[in-house]
Amino acid sequence: MDTIRLTVGQALVRFLAAQWTERDGVRRRTIPGVWAIFGHGNVAGLGQALEELGDEVGLPTYRAQNEQAMVHAAAAYAKHVDRLATFACTASVGPGSANMITAAAGATVNRLPVLLLPSDLFANRRVDPVLQQLEHPLEHDVSVNDAFRPVSRFFTRIHRPEQLLAALPEAMRVLTDPVDTGAVVIALPEDVQAEAWDWPRALFAPRTWRVRRPPPEPDAVADVAAWLRAARRPLIVAGGGVVYAGASQALAAFAERFAVPVVETQAGKGALPWDHPMNLGPVGANGGSAGNALAREADLVLAVGTRLSDFTTASMTAFQHPQVRFVGLNVASFDAHKLGALALVADARAGLEALHAALSAAEAPVAGVAPPLAPPPFAGTCSAYRAEIADLKHAWDATVDDLRRRRPGEGPLAQAEVMGIVNDAFADEAVVINAAGTMPGDLLKLWRGSDPKSYHVEYGFSCMGYEIPAGIGVKLAEPAREVVVFVGDGSYLMLNAEIVTAVAEGIAFTIVLVDNQGFQSIHGLQRSVGVGSFANERRARDEETRRLDGPVVRVDFVRHAEAMGALALYAADEAGLRRALEAARQSKRVSVIVVPTDPERRVPGFDGWWDVPVAEVSGSGGVREARGAYEAAARRQREYRAAHQEGSAPAGAAGDEEAAS
Repeated sequence: MDTIRLTVGQALVRFLAAQWTERDGVRRRTIPGVWAIFGHGNVAGLGQALEELGDEVGLPTYRAQNEQAMVHAAAAYAKHVDRLATFACTASVGPGSANMITAAAGATVNRLPVLLLPSDLFANRRVDPVLQQLEHPLEHDVSVNDAFRPVSRFFTRIHRPEQLLAALPEAMRVLTDPVDTGAVVIALPEDVQAEAWDWPRALFAPRTWRVRRPPPEPDAVADVAAWLRAARRPLIVAGGGVVYAGASQALAAFAERFAVPVVETQAGKGALPWDHPMNLGPVGANGGSAGNALAREADLVLAVGTRLSDFTTASMTAFQHPQVRFVGLNVASFDAHKLGALALVADARAGLEALHAALSAAEAPVAGVAPPLAPPPFAGTCSAYRAEIADLKHAWDATVDDLRRRRPGEGPLAQAEVMGIVNDAFADEAVVINAAGTMPGDLLKLWRGSDPKSYHVEYGFSCMGYEIPAGIGVKLAEPAREVVVFVGDGSYLMLNAEIVTAVAEGIAFTIVLVDNQGFQSIHGLQRSVGVGSFANERRARDEETRRLDGPVVRVDFVRHAEAMGALALYAADEAGLRRALEAARQSKRVSVIVVPTDPERRVPGFDGWWDVPVAEVSGSGGVREARGAYEAAARRQREYRAAHQEGSAPAGAAGDEEAAS
């Protein structure tokens, strides 16, 4: 056998550089680079290999300031390129590797591929315990890396070099699989990283991993088409799977042809342009007036590429039609069957195209045969439903205009006004990034983007600190595109150090830091459940009461950002914000614009509800009142069970009385 003698670290570098991904004829490197923070666990293993071979094989190394942040950057990159590529991330043994666990969970929750290479304890056990090793009295082989197991889609620990021969192909399979993808973890003992072995050269030959587009089963397509033909108020819920599958054109064609309105989830926003006549905006707990009104009366919900999380279903209160039924078009069977749905397990684009063809064929006349007496899909209600859709769309757009509009004399800017000003300044061409707080809900309602990549909000895990690293990841994925990161002061204080990374790499993007003096999202939720203001605002401890209700702790965010090398600007009003945005867009380095806002001027809800249980017993009248409101709202929750049996008529057909719950 033709072999080459390399260390495990060197073999990994050569292998990763030779992996390619292909979909629809487009080929790209699966792993375009490595994020690394070195310590004693990896500096002599993977670190040595990257220094010696990285330039030779085209695998550059990026240095982050925080291990969690570098995984966020890798996940953001993967999200922006439709999960067709990602970065590898390596950290040292102990706390360095443990810092990656939170971001690994975020990647897996959001179904985004990341490759993590945490260092581990010595495999040979000659030195035991090593510095930073977690010792377990009953399980000698446990390390902190075992904490990755429940938050990963694939986990292995390499005790011997030759184990990589089986582990690496499995890791790549998961990274490139649209169903199984998430955090892939290969734990590397620090002695094994430096150990040499005779590797077959074939391991390092270029390999292309084709990302599959599974087609739907014809019988399932026929069943779904029958349900759609019988529906009178169908609705599409577009999730992230539409974006990842590149199914926007198929979605638009289907919605237009068959008069089916589309509502958006966080991951699905942008699947249709904001001004598309069939885009009725967001649905669910953070939904808008149009989307939630349609959801409430829908008799058939076609859920395309969505996990149907509690925010999308408004904690099971969004869909109230007594006979509502669900179709789950999803590449993952696990998601396709949710809410008792009739499952159409397929790639989103392939599934929509198959449904389009099936419905069109049912309408086509056959030569020599009299036209059918039955109406074509949605006939009889089509024109009325289209008119209702148009009216709701017009009203929702007007509502968004009003929320974004600055009203003179109202004091500090409202967050909604800031978003409108920034959106206008970038003319819907930038990628907007956010993750946590009140901003995801506001952006979902208010941000207007023109394409599927104009909106990038991590809301599966809603991880504070994601925002700035994600800006770097998106810029690495699409350097020519403008990026604007929205971040609240609370999230900024958690994880801002990657500004230094952006400066070091010469990466320019705009950070809009909204200073509303604390964790105002949870502060508002706290008060809504009857609890007084408690430990959420950025306040000092009062000397007399010893509670955290003293004066606001002032932070000079401008000087802080400036000290890290950013162009730092302060905008106290609309004119100042517009000037700052123009300066940031002209800057060749990362820019931070600090904008104070009024935390009490919030975007309203639009019949969206989120199940946050209120204390059942309390001495507080406010809590008791909130509990009563909670119980009233919870009575609207529905248990959606499988509403179809073999041979049953579709919902809305004559004689069908079977309800969905």
